[in-house]
Amino acid sequence: MTASSLPPSATGLGRQGWILVLTLASAQLVSWGSLFYSFSLFVVPMEQDLGWSRASINGALSIGLLVSGLTALPVGIAIDRGRARLVMTVGSLLGAAVLAIWAVTDSIFVFYAIWALMGVALASTLYEPAFAVLAGRLGARYRAGITAMTLIGGLASTAFIPLTQLMIELWGWREALVGLALWNLLFCAAIHLFVLRDPNRKSARQQDVPETRQAAKPAGGKALMRQLMALPRFWAMLIAFVLYSALIAALLFHLVPLMIGRGLPMPVIIGAMSVIGPMQVAGRIVLMSLGRRMSSAVAGRIVFSLMVLAMAVLWLLPTTAAVAIGFCALYGTANGVMTIVRATIVPELLTSEAYATVNGAMYMPATVAKAIAPFAAALLWEWSGGYDVVLMVLVVLAALSALSFWLAGTPAQAAE
Repeated sequence: MTASSLPPSATGLGRQGWILVLTLASAQLVSWGSLFYSFSLFVVPMEQDLGWSRASINGALSIGLLVSGLTALPVGIAIDRGRARLVMTVGSLLGAAVLAIWAVTDSIFVFYAIWALMGVALASTLYEPAFAVLAGRLGARYRAGITAMTLIGGLASTAFIPLTQLMIELWGWREALVGLALWNLLFCAAIHLFVLRDPNRKSARQQDVPETRQAAKPAGGKALMRQLMALPRFWAMLIAFVLYSALIAALLFHLVPLMIGRGLPMPVIIGAMSVIGPMQVAGRIVLMSLGRRMSSAVAGRIVFSLMVLAMAVLWLLPTTAAVAIGFCALYGTANGVMTIVRATIVPELLTSEAYATVNGAMYMPATVAKAIAPFAAALLWEWSGGYDVVLMVLVVLAALSALSFWLAGTPAQAAE
């Protein structure tokens, strides 16, 4: 099934739809902010306190992201089978437990072990499972729901980077981790446990979800994937997202050390990074205002190109406060729209069947690339003695990912 056979988008989510979207969005804000964006803020304090190298600290992150990628497909299958409540609640509880253990460990081996578990938490709580829940429960209205959810979720870095840094400065990095653990335990787990409980879920899905999506069953996943893997646009899209994921992961988890190394004070760095969230939201508002006048394929081509520009700015210009803010604005705009593109491009260009399973299969290699990239960037930094070579490699990744997405085709081509 291609874009030509998808039902028209519905704009009204209804009261229950809005409750689902807004509560999931609030949990996404906390999950992204505490489990993902906060990591880079702990690198320097842990280096100073524990004497661990930057590469070894980022190695644990790589293990977590690798496990997240390997877990993406089973998580998608479980959600397609109606187990979203169990998956996302356990994920939040596991994330809280990992943060609490991280706060008391002095062992690099324990640190690596708990980040392997964190990978399961990431796969179970972040955007992909939430997107799948909205796609399954909102049916034809899923794009409106996803866009609305990401408007709130996009503020995660804006809210939690300054909040986490403040907790580190006031309490210390270990106590800050305990605070983040409580957010996941008392807020995210509660939302997933109570909001995702819907005794009428099965009948609601049968009424809302298009007939072809009702017919999609996990048992047919292998045949469906064989059909998709025969399409050149599938591989072009896959390569684009693999390279983009590697770029974003390497950049995100090295941006604070990079700016510190280039002489920017921490208040300026925090201020610049706080621009990312609002610009993500601004990009999504623009995309939402355009509605059906701009397809996900066209939006993707624009933002992939915008990311090339952002990386070139960071690489070629001296890292002043103005350049840092400008880069974060470009990055935030592109990455904000990219989140929606990533969530909607598969139904538009490939298939609307078995949404969570196909997404999990497609983004598994992208998440593996995301896992390797921060560690590889740290090794490259150590080898080259600075971030200039790292940035040059990231510019190349941005250009290749943009080229691959441009080659993936348009909705009209996909329907032929």
